[in-house]
Amino acid sequence: MPFQIHHLDHIVIRCADLDRMVAFYRDALNCAVEKEQRDIGLIQMRAGRSLIDLLAAGAKIDRPESGKPGAGRNMDHLCLRVEPFDPDALRAHFAEHDARIGEEARRYGAEGFGPSLYLFDPEGNMIELKGPPEA
Repeated sequence: MPFQIHHLDHIVIRCADLDRMVAFYRDALNCAVEKEQRDIGLIQMRAGRSLIDLLAAGAKIDRPESGKPGAGRNMDHLCLRVEPFDPDALRAHFAEHDARIGEEARRYGAEGFGPSLYLFDPEGNMIELKGPPEA
């Protein structure tokens, strides 16, 4: 194989309301705005070693084949590794940000099995918060 994958570089989420999505990812998930390209409808948010790109529907680089924003069809979900993983604290925090909370379960991820919690951003995109792997 001529390459190896090291980590998730970025994910692109198509957005009907770009400013609302930026506020959610900034305030609820603590992702900093890294780069703004409003002229093409793109805001890039820092998420650890990775980026979450928020792309306005109808933007110059919008691709219709990607799906419809706000309908949860622009991706299945993104998974963010978090620590500490305190499900009660996470639920309380995201409730303050009006996020719909999904199912908590033991799931497999890049580091093996561990706890995870699903939640949904303002446009219905699913986010998985993944805790540390089991020992």
